[in-house]
Amino acid sequence: MGSAADAWDSAGAERAVAILKAVADPTRYRLLWALSGRELPVGSLAEMMGAHVAAVSQHLAKLRTAGLVASRREGTRIYYRVTGPHVRSLLAEAALVAAASAAPEEAAEERPGQRPAALAQERAVPARTVRAGLRRPVTDH
Repeated sequence: MGSAADAWDSAGAERAVAILKAVADPTRYRLLWALSGRELPVGSLAEMMGAHVAAVSQHLAKLRTAGLVASRREGTRIYYRVTGPHVRSLLAEAALVAAASAAPEEAAEERPGQRPAALAQERAVPARTVRAGLRRPVTDH
């Protein structure tokens, strides 16, 4: 490919990795789930996470830097929201990948003679069907 395509791939890969790093923390993942359905103030998010407001604010700053959340001020309160439906899709895809990567290992234990790749194909379900039934991950709070 040409150098323009290579440069775009490199920049795109770096951006994708930055997004994945931002979501890679369990607290930030949970914050995004909480914000994917509604806008919330920092205090409410801290209460939901069982964490201090300052700690939640630091996580939100990282998510804002990655372009995953936006904020607005209303008086003394700061409200956060996800930047679009693509954020919810990212979380849902991560949950699907996690479930798919765990399923072949569990099935391989049940049927030791069958390869994990064959099991994954056997269990393949159209993504549209899986996404329609996807639920939010269970949290402690």
